[in-house]
Amino acid sequence: MKFSALMLSRESVEKSDAGSEHGRCLLTPVELERDVLGVDGVLIRVVYSALNYKDALAASGNKGIVRKLPLIPGIDAVGTVVEPNGSGFEIGEEVLIAHAKFGTSHHGGFSNLARVPADWLVKLPAGLSAVEAATWGTAGFTAAQSVRQLIDHGVCPESGEILVTGATGGVGVFAVQLLAKLGFSVTASTGKLDRYEQLLKLGAKKVVPREEVVDLSDAPLSKSRWAGVVDCVGGTTLNSAIRATKVGGCVTACGLVAGHELGLTVYPFILRGITLCGIDSANVSQTYRQQLWDVIGSDWHLDVQSVSEEIALHQLPVQIEQIFQGSVFGRIVVRMPE
Repeated sequence: MKFSALMLSRESVEKSDAGSEHGRCLLTPVELERDVLGVDGVLIRVVYSALNYKDALAASGNKGIVRKLPLIPGIDAVGTVVEPNGSGFEIGEEVLIAHAKFGTSHHGGFSNLARVPADWLVKLPAGLSAVEAATWGTAGFTAAQSVRQLIDHGVCPESGEILVTGATGGVGVFAVQLLAKLGFSVTASTGKLDRYEQLLKLGAKKVVPREEVVDLSDAPLSKSRWAGVVDCVGGTTLNSAIRATKVGGCVTACGLVAGHELGLTVYPFILRGITLCGIDSANVSQTYRQQLWDVIGSDWHLDVQSVSEEIALHQLPVQIEQIFQGSVFGRIVVRMPE
């Protein structure tokens, strides 16, 4: 039994200059025998995957992401169980796949078949369709985790403005939309001037250029402005956001596209009691993942059609190049061939 996939090969990586920086997409369409996936675990017929920034890095052979070669990337997948293999899942049951190794050191979702351990799977919530779940994917789940952290640390709509940085990206658009649904006053920050109207339609009360939220001074603290922050970019933006957060505020961090270093003092933490929460969507427990997905499918359900574009698997390399160019808004959902 053969299946279709996009694969990153050892040969393509060795011939390229891929490594720590953004490179070109090195994925090749292939037809593979099912035994490539091994025999252990649950076999899934993948219906949808999605494109994340991490996937684009993997597709260019980034050594910090890719842990094995050859590799089928894709850290998200939604599909149906074909072979339960004694897992307790049932044939035809709809599931999500999301795990730290999926699409990095284990063949991932850019394929119409996947085989994974049962504890990597989450049952599709009753309130979500397969395409909605893929649209949320890791990006939406990360946004939901960030919002949950703000709420758990006492940030409420009455606390004041919430800043979302990198607001046109996958995590950003979900954070804006979800926070607005929950009654928060959202200020969206972006470098894409042509996306202001879209962010306002998603529920942002205000959209500002990223330069407005960056403070390049050496001051240990800035004027208090934010009750909470969902930071998707890192670097000086995260640094500035922390220094401008109010007493008792909470800042969540999930990205590093603007840099991985964070040069600041302890003053925001010991003088304003600010909490900095790192968001790790890859290594959370199956129980926590299922619980949050169930909330996403019910109380936090969103109309995600306006923040997504659906493409076929063979169109993925073009979209990967566009991610590196910064021209993608929201989510790219990848439809698998039959």
